[in-house]
Amino acid sequence: MVLRKLTPNLMVADVQRTVEFYHDTLGFEVVATVPETGETLDWAMMGRDEVALMFQSRASLGGEIPTLAARPLGGALTLYIEVDDVRALYESLREHVALVVEPHDTFYGTREFCVEDSNGYLLVFAGQVA
Repeated sequence: MVLRKLTPNLMVADVQRTVEFYHDTLGFEVVATVPETGETLDWAMMGRDEVALMFQSRASLGGEIPTLAARPLGGALTLYIEVDDVRALYESLREHVALVVEPHDTFYGTREFCVEDSNGYLLVFAGQVA
């Protein structure tokens, strides 16, 4: 048995606002939404290059998985995203995001920085140290 793909489904307060943040700030494109049209979205899948994320409203996801309904958004989850040019990405984002951790070199050979998305989820962007 082979595990082929991981696509996180993140519970969010406002799917439309999240779509706007990921599109306008991080350059993601909408792959699919439910409903397909309208301004009140229950769910959206977005992608950029080889990264895909899903976002689902608390009401919708809490209805499907009741144990999630009362859990806080964001929390202790970090998404670790490898990029080709971490310096260029940092320069393009630094004026537009809530920076949590400044760019730094790690002992395991990457340069990383961390930002907070519009729901409190932490995105760590990492690339090889040149």
